[in-house]
Formats: sequence, C-alpha cells, structure tokens
Amino acid sequence: MSGRYLLDSNIVIAFFGNEKAVVDRVKELPEVFVPVIVVGELLYGAAKSARSLENARRVRHFAQSVSLLAVDRATAESYAIIKNELRGKGRPIPENDIWIAAIAIEHHLTVVTRDPHFNEVNGILVESW
Repeated sequence: MSGRYLLDSNIVIAFFGNEKAVVDRVKELPEVFVPVIVVGELLYGAAKSARSLENARRVRHFAQSVSLLAVDRATAESYAIIKNELRGKGRPIPENDIWIAAIAIEHHLTVVTRDPHFNEVNGILVESW
C-alpha cells in the first residue's frame, strides 16, 4: 500500500472494534500515524465508558505502538490558516478536527476518517475506510 495516513478517532475506534476492512488496511501500513489529539479523544471516551480502566489501558497500549504526532509552531500556523479559511467559507468544523487537519498538512499525510467535514479543509487529502 502506498501513501502515508493519519488516523482519525473514528477509524481507531473501528480498528478497536475489529472492523475487517479497517484492520486489514492498518495492518498493511508500514507506519501508523496518529495525532496526540486523537489519543486525547480516545482517553476521554474511555473515561466516560462503563469499562473505563480497561479501555484506557487499550488506548495507552495502542498509543505506544504507533507514531504519535504532536502540535508544534508549524502546526499552529496551519491551524490558524485552516480556521480562517473555514470561517471565510462559513463552514466551521470541530476544533479538534482543525488541529488534526493542521497536523496532516504539516506532515503531508492523508487523513483517514469517516467525518465528511474534513473535505471542507483546503490542502489535505481525505480517505474514508
């Protein structure tokens, strides 16, 4: 498989749920990239779940097995541009997703998500698995 992919929360959740199509694609990747924002979203989901300790352990284990991408100054620059462009279009998207898009732009990654609002962001490639 060619390409470099940045996984959104809903794709990681599908991976955790053993969705065959997602598991197969992830296993083919030479490297899995995940924004630290996604880890935060997953830990929040684990905290409010019925099996919070077990789910948090699973998220932490997953986070150790992938390449985590953090926010830095370049990400902040991309974030500001994206947010302003979305404001100009009158098409806001969730704040965390703007940060995820900014990380994707900075690292030249394709965002893998099931959220169609990522298509509003200029300059990123998006795939849905």
